[in-house]
Amino acid sequence: MNIKQILNSNQIGESVKLSGWVRTRRDSKAGLSFIEVNDGSCLKNIQVIAPNTLSNYESEILKLTIGSSIEVNGKIVESPAKGQSIEVNAENIKVFGYADSEEYPLQKKKTSLEFLRSIAHLRPRTNTFGAVARVRNELSLSTHKFFQDRGFVYLNSPIITASDCEGAGQMFNVTTFDLSHIPLTDNKEIDYSRDFFGKRTNLTVSGQLEAEAYALALSKVYTFGPTFRAENSNTTRHLAEFWMIEPEVAFNDLEANMDLAQDYIQTIIKSVLDNCSQDMQFFNERYDNTIVETLSHIVNSNFRRLSYTQAISILENCPKTFEFPVAFGLDLQSEHERYLTEEHFKEPVIVYNYPKEIKAFYMRLNDDDKTVAAMDVLLPKVGEIIGGSQREERLDVLSRRMQEINLSLEEYSWYLDLRRFGTAPHAGFGLGLERMVQFVTSLGNIRDVIPFPRYPEYCEF
Repeated sequence: MNIKQILNSNQIGESVKLSGWVRTRRDSKAGLSFIEVNDGSCLKNIQVIAPNTLSNYESEILKLTIGSSIEVNGKIVESPAKGQSIEVNAENIKVFGYADSEEYPLQKKKTSLEFLRSIAHLRPRTNTFGAVARVRNELSLSTHKFFQDRGFVYLNSPIITASDCEGAGQMFNVTTFDLSHIPLTDNKEIDYSRDFFGKRTNLTVSGQLEAEAYALALSKVYTFGPTFRAENSNTTRHLAEFWMIEPEVAFNDLEANMDLAQDYIQTIIKSVLDNCSQDMQFFNERYDNTIVETLSHIVNSNFRRLSYTQAISILENCPKTFEFPVAFGLDLQSEHERYLTEEHFKEPVIVYNYPKEIKAFYMRLNDDDKTVAAMDVLLPKVGEIIGGSQREERLDVLSRRMQEINLSLEEYSWYLDLRRFGTAPHAGFGLGLERMVQFVTSLGNIRDVIPFPRYPEYCEF
């Protein structure tokens, strides 16, 4: 049994076997050692009582330090100690491995998150990162369950691609070239025809375009996988490698897309509150004493919907002074998004119909020829959490938009085929898993919500 099962069973007198890592050990004059053990199954430890009658008490038990791994066989008994109802009386303890107390970096003292980032292979043994991992797991599990319960097909979109979904060019190149001897053409340009794929290829920034191909055959699909951005950004909100959830639905318009996004966010947040209550209470006590209240409010809110034009009007006429300017045609910044959600409406907001100049080529052009059917879901404390749109299904309009931003129609001929052959309205959105984990846990830096972060000038482990 794992420790979570033992604590939940509360079966006094039952024999159990548990394995885990020592969090603390203290010895009494009565010939007993009190060992706190954790196995990662939950936030709480279980107390193991080791009597000096154990055969290895002097030789091994008294040498246990923080981080040592052990296996315990014993019986569940009532605990007279505060804060716990049961403990385990050990009948046998096997030591798998000691942790040198002088070298082991995780001792009973406050340790900064920045320092823990440098020992990312050991930080999951702390309460904070164990809780982060369990919350991340619950968000991932509930994501799959949400879409599977609604008849979506899980799609594995490619990680290596020749397409730039966002058109921004901030992509990691993939090559087998010897970088000290790169072949060139007669025009002194890189000769990609001699590379592994015979053309320039990159790590994907999104699975959306490929998801569209499958949505226009299977109706409802979603991708959930790693994506990459070669953006030289050292903020607390950006990573070079992160995980994206991207549903795509045929025959959905922008309104249905907004409905799906709200339902999805509320469902996965409720799942975390229901199934990770212990971890969430930890984050509420240690990092943000309003986070559980905020999440509960989101679950029970009806997201406010307003156009980009309305949002700009509210921001232009509010008494608050912003660092970044507000004007029609400019994208909303985090401070603007947070004002709308935290101060003006005091609830989640969905802003839609953005100017076409600040949105991607694939978004459906509205009848005003100025805006596109885009949407951003904004949450308090974080701002934008989801970006999505109804896709442009009209071949002539899409072709014109691509030409306007100098995208090659030939390279994207397969994407245009989706409009040539049986085109249909469709819509979808993207949510970065790490942004959601960061929001739910209230941790200040996104580098602390992914097991091994990658960012400019840092790719360890």
